[in-house]
Amino acid sequence: MQIFKEDAVTWLSTLADASVDLVVTDPPYESLEKHRKIGTTTRLKVSKSSSNQWFEIFPNDRFEDLLKEIFRVLKKNSHFYLFCDQETMFIIKPIAEKVGFKFWKPIVWDKVNIGMGYHYRSRHEYILFFEKGKRKLKNLSTPDILTFKRVHRGYPTEKPVELLETLIGQSSDDKQIVVDPFFGSGSTLIAASNLGRSAVGCDISESAHEHLYRRTCES
Repeated sequence: MQIFKEDAVTWLSTLADASVDLVVTDPPYESLEKHRKIGTTTRLKVSKSSSNQWFEIFPNDRFEDLLKEIFRVLKKNSHFYLFCDQETMFIIKPIAEKVGFKFWKPIVWDKVNIGMGYHYRSRHEYILFFEKGKRKLKNLSTPDILTFKRVHRGYPTEKPVELLETLIGQSSDDKQIVVDPFFGSGSTLIAASNLGRSAVGCDISESAHEHLYRRTCES
């Protein structure tokens, strides 16, 4: 596992063209800040009484630069998965298509338990599924709703390792390079390592690095 601490776009710009086999990531998208302000995601703070944040928001106006870099570093005939909410999905899709990706569909992550909120409280999250070139999934019988219980280990946006293993297993082979430019809790990197992939990630947040260090020390 290789990890770096830098701005995601800046870091991606240092990688060679067509050098990555798969990108799976969960950017700290802008709408999280809106929900934090109205009180539905107070867990994004270090504590309820604290103004400190686990991570800085990645603004919507930087997504084109990000997606251009992801498209550039991915090899031909590869996949790209991006976690987001229903608002960010409509922002990401046209930008990704503009830079060259083919959009297949939003995959739904069913978290089993409902979250905080007001109107029809959410129990799911979207995973946008993109393709560069043409690559077959490993298991064509896998549904587009993936059910894995949400994780509560301290990091607010942590994803279940088993969920990431499903995506990585579908879209990469042994020893291939899997990249996450916003590794956050580190679940993508752990999942990739578990499957025998070369896991490479970046996150500008010191909290993310500390959390991943604790996870790897515990295992």
